[in-house]
Amino acid sequence: MTARNTHFTHHPADRGPRGATRSTGTEIRALVWLLRHPAFALIPVLGIWSVALWGATAVASGLGGLLAAFLIWWRAHPPTYDRWIAPRVRTVWRRWTAYRGRRWREVFTDCDLTRENRRTGQILCPRVLRVRAVTPSIDTLSVRIVRGQDPATFTEKMPALTDALGAHRVAVTRARPGVLSMVVERRMPFPNVIDAAPIPATSDLVNLRALDVGDNERGEPFTIRIRGKHLLVVGASGAGKGSLLWNPLRAMGPMIRDGLVRVWTIDLKGGTETDRGEALFHRWATTFDDALELLGDFRDSMVERQTWMREHKVRTCEISTETPVELLVIDELAMLTAYGDRSGVREALRLLAEILTQGRAADHTVMGYVQEPSKDVVDVRDLFTTRICLGVTAASHVDMALGDGARDRGALADQIPGDEAHAGIGFVIDAGSRLPVRFRAGYVTDDEIDELAHRCAPRGADVPAPRSPGDVLPFPTHTTHGPAGEETAS
Repeated sequence: MTARNTHFTHHPADRGPRGATRSTGTEIRALVWLLRHPAFALIPVLGIWSVALWGATAVASGLGGLLAAFLIWWRAHPPTYDRWIAPRVRTVWRRWTAYRGRRWREVFTDCDLTRENRRTGQILCPRVLRVRAVTPSIDTLSVRIVRGQDPATFTEKMPALTDALGAHRVAVTRARPGVLSMVVERRMPFPNVIDAAPIPATSDLVNLRALDVGDNERGEPFTIRIRGKHLLVVGASGAGKGSLLWNPLRAMGPMIRDGLVRVWTIDLKGGTETDRGEALFHRWATTFDDALELLGDFRDSMVERQTWMREHKVRTCEISTETPVELLVIDELAMLTAYGDRSGVREALRLLAEILTQGRAADHTVMGYVQEPSKDVVDVRDLFTTRICLGVTAASHVDMALGDGARDRGALADQIPGDEAHAGIGFVIDAGSRLPVRFRAGYVTDDEIDELAHRCAPRGADVPAPRSPGDVLPFPTHTTHGPAGEETAS
């Protein structure tokens, strides 16, 4: 008797002395296979019916036209094709070329991940239940293992399985009894460091709904939205959280200079992460007491904006120097929400909850950065509307940051090496497909932070001299635009 839902081949070994010694008939196996894959039975039936109804020429012309339409779509509008069609085509292709048949059986046989049925001598191989290849570099598989196999065996064999599949990395977790979730990372999409985001020339060139801060694995710009969203960035020490702090500030730099964005910053690591950009900040707190005061003032600013909006009967403010976007940046959020004194933490959480639930419409946005995203550390985690996961130290952190099931769908943030060569690499959930997309943020050097502070400090702010030896940056000349668009020094 064979195990259900497994591939098998005949084995020349002697049959056991008891029980059935014959394998299931070929015609029965073929019928079971067709029942599992009914589309293969329907395709020829539909083809014969279509030819009988419209004729071979019409059917061939229709299929050719459909193929031509997909080719034109592929070439004319890659973003929509890559979102709606490419994942489905890629999934079908890989399902039938890489994860079934003789090649699949041979890979598992060579890695000692098959079992022999002691009564029939048949070799039983884990069967793929589902394949999803939503990105060019990551495939996620659901695999039913053979009865009697231990999921821990697959974990031990991961290095061998990775090489046998020709993959960059393989991760295996137990999804449910008898079923494994396997993630196959076929290649590393970011072999090189990405440059920091360029500073736009003028505020007119800044789009707060799509700040370009790096690249995604499809080769497209990776953008984040600041206006109308709250951003939580999760990443272990050295994962590159600074890239997602300074790149957005560089991308919106002219708006900071022109007073259209005001940056309030809390850095409870003594200011060591943010002190180079101090000239950019409207407010800057480096102690817990100062941070609570800043939070309260930020909340009061939000309430004043709400009052102004009610009085003027507006639902959305136009960005101006009178009604700028107020941006609160909190580096190492856990120092504010978990590790301070109990009464102070409660007050900080209360203020944060109020800001996160009411600030969006009043153009008061929060950007928080944390190493551990558990509820014990960040109780207001779910109030952040956009969450990003860089490299983390535990698999559970991935689902905490990106939502349940994100890791099983391919967000292998815990598998990102913690060295400098992989800093800034992470995952975000695509708003349209709800699938994880890998990205890499640009690397921002100290010199580029100094450049940002010199070029984009608000008018009238004290700008310190450059800190790098031999690096002399000219103090910028602020410009205004006359009625005809001419630039005038100020």
